Formats: sequence, structure tokens, C-alpha cells
Amino acid sequence: MTDQTIVERDATTEARKALQTVNPATGEPGKTYHEHTLADAKAAAAASHRAYLNWRKTNFAERAAVIRKAGEILRRRRDEFAALMTEEMGKTLSDGRAEVEKCAGHCDWFADHAESYLANERVDIGGGEAFVTFNPIGVVLAVMPWNFPFWQVFRFAAPALMAGNGALLKHASNVPGCALAIEEVLHEAGVPRALFRTILLPSSEIKPLIEDEHVAAVTLTGSVGAGKSVATAAGGVLKKCVLELGGSDAYVVLEDADIEAAAKVCATARMVNGGQSCIAGKRFIVVRSVLRKFEPAIVEAMRAYDMGDPRDETTKLGPMVSVKARDEIHNQVERSIANGARLLLGGNIPDRAGAWYPATVLADVREGQPAHDEEVFGPVAAIIAADDEADAIRIANDSEFGLGSGVLTGNLDRGRRIAAHELEAGMSFVNENVRSDSRMPFGGVKHSGYGRECASFGIREFTNIKSVHVSGLKHDVGSTTE
Repeated sequence: MTDQTIVERDATTEARKALQTVNPATGEPGKTYHEHTLADAKAAAAASHRAYLNWRKTNFAERAAVIRKAGEILRRRRDEFAALMTEEMGKTLSDGRAEVEKCAGHCDWFADHAESYLANERVDIGGGEAFVTFNPIGVVLAVMPWNFPFWQVFRFAAPALMAGNGALLKHASNVPGCALAIEEVLHEAGVPRALFRTILLPSSEIKPLIEDEHVAAVTLTGSVGAGKSVATAAGGVLKKCVLELGGSDAYVVLEDADIEAAAKVCATARMVNGGQSCIAGKRFIVVRSVLRKFEPAIVEAMRAYDMGDPRDETTKLGPMVSVKARDEIHNQVERSIANGARLLLGGNIPDRAGAWYPATVLADVREGQPAHDEEVFGPVAAIIAADDEADAIRIANDSEFGLGSGVLTGNLDRGRRIAAHELEAGMSFVNENVRSDSRMPFGGVKHSGYGRECASFGIREFTNIKSVHVSGLKHDVGSTTE
């Protein structure tokens, strides 16, 4: 993902800079916004902390009414927000509508389930009353990316607010309209204005904001470089962080799979959000006995993703987020071909304005090629040959990343075993593409980050998990050992 690595500098005396959005489909300039200063951000953090001291005292029913209302507003303004995503980062209108609907459903889920997720848990320790309780921790700073500009914010915000926390949003600089629209939705729903704020802050100012006394923790979705910077800054002041970073998701295609169906699953996985997704399938590891059959099948499945106007209801592949990002993808493809990869589909830059790149398939991908070793953040499928199941699992795990993974097989017991115990990833799906779900924990291992979002695991990340023991006063006060 786009690197947001933190650079230290003092900007408290600088004038607010203009943020110029660009339509990726045409290259034409869009609306202009103005950045906040670090002083603005710190003032917002202090105000959010004050609001949090009251918000944490509200009950779950009060919070749920607000978050459920946010879901209603999202549904009512779905088309408007989908169009905004199309203008700022090139998402197709149909994908944008689906994203807004997913955000609304997420709000409903946590409005309905936060109380049970955070209910006291009783523990039998052989005497007295013992239980674990989950308390909010304060203001959480969220550093979010452009590729799912609504979903990745609400994925964090709905549970964080339901847990009783405050929040500051530092969104990617190319989606300021989306960032401010999210703030508007939450405020209209009844979230106190100071409790949740969008800060149009440059990435260079994240470190001093993390260090601010009114920020309790930070969550980031972004690149490995950005994750390392945030983790270093948070660790320096002993503040918790949750990181969802890059991915190079591997899908293992075994000899007993229905190859035509497997190819369609793989193409669907690869083309999530035009290939611009951390959990998109990027490496397709195919046992040699079915390789010749798989190659034309995935080419045919990928060929169905024609480039087109993202505002057209039938378009399946819109532009990349920027010309710069498109050129980086093409460079990775060209370097892979120069190092021995075989081009089966696409691989050319169209002669038209905008950040366009076609669905592309590379075969004979191996170690030493960018398509094998790096995260390719665009519509490029890489086919890697494996000798057998064990070799395929070895190749899948031979990556710095460990976000999502998949297994394509006709034997569900075999798929279940590989998914549950063999693949080194935070998520593993059998015979379908990886995706996030409010009901399941979401996150990765290795350089894909740590911590979890969604479900009970996610909402508890930003709580104080407190042990409580109640006993009648007596002379025997218990053990003196730690």
C-alpha cells in the first residue's frame, strides 16, 4: 500500500496547505481542501479526551442508538458516498455502493453485539468473586488508507465508539472528502462532535500526535513502512497499536480441485477493488499436474474484467488510484518478465488519460521476480508452479506477509487441515476468496501486522482488560507471590 512513513518535523507554525484531489479516471483535478496543523490536531485530541470522559459513562443502549443511526444514514446516502469514492480514488460505483452497505451492516452488528462482547466474564479462582471486565481506554488515533475509504474507517470506528472510546481519524491525503463525509455521518447520528474528529493532517505529523498525552492508542491500515513507523512511535511512549499491513495472499490450487471453478475463485480474489486490496489473492500456487489446465482457465476468468468508466453500472475494472501507482505496477510486471515470467494476458499501459491498467496474468513466476517477492497492488495475477501439496504450502509460507490465504480442493477435510494448520496467515479460506466479516476476527501475522479487528477480538483490542476480585475482609489476605 502507499507508504505513509513518518518523518519528524515541526509544522506548528506553518500555514495550512491545500489538498488537491485528482480523478483517477481522467487525471482532472477535483475539489480542494486545506490541511490542519499539528496544533489543530492536538486541540482536537484534547477535546476528544474531554468528550470521552462523558461518553464512557453512557450505557450500551445509548451508544447503540447512535451507531445504529449512523448505519441508517449510510444507507440513505449510499449513492452519494459511492460517487464520492469514484471521484477521489476510482472505485466503481457498484463496488462503492457495496462498501457503504457493508459499513451500515457493521454498525448494526456492533450496535447489537458490543454489550455481549464486553460483558463481564466470571472466573472461578477458588474463593470470593472474580471476574474480568472490559473498560474503554481513551482516544484512539486511526491512520487509514484510501483503497476502502469508508469500510476501513467504520471497521474500526463502530466497535471503538461502542466500547466507549473517543477517536481521531487521519485519513489518506487523496480521500479528504470521504474523511470529512464520515465525520459528518457520525455527527449527524449523534456522536458528540468533539468525540470523533477527522484531521486532515500530513503523515509527517503523526509521530508527535501519537506522543500527545490525550491519545491513548493508535490503529493503522497501510504499508509495512508505515506500520514500522507507527509502531516505533507508539512503542516509544508505551502506547498500544493495532496494525493491518500489506499482504501477498497465496491460493494453493491442488490436483483434486475443480479447475474451472478454482480459476474463477482466484480471479475474483485477485480483482477485489481492481486488485488494490491487502487481502486480494496475489500468488496462485498450482501443482504441476493441473498447471496446463489452470493457466487458460484463469486467463479466461481474468479477461472478463474489462476496463471501463467506473460510473457505468456494468464496469468491472476501473482505474488504479493514480498514474504513479499504475506506473509502479507496470514496472513490477516488466521486471518480472525480464527475469523470466511469461505474459499470458494484459501487461500494457493503454493510450488514454488516467490511471488505467488492464487485467494481467503472469506465468512461470518464481523467486527473484517482483511478482513473486513483492506485493503487487493492482490487477496482476501471478502463477507459481509447485511439485505437490507440501511444496505448494512451502512456497505459500515463504513470504514476509501473512494476511490471508486460500486452498482450492475437492477434499474438504484436506482443505480444512491445510487452512487451519499449515498456512501461515491470519485468515485462510477454502474454495472461496478471502474477505473481511464483522463476525470474524480480521488481521495477519509476520509483516502483515498484529492485533485483530472485528468480532469480539477486535472490540477488545482497545479496552482495558481488567481483573477484579471481591472478597470479604479477613486476616488471610491471600498469596504474597506475584
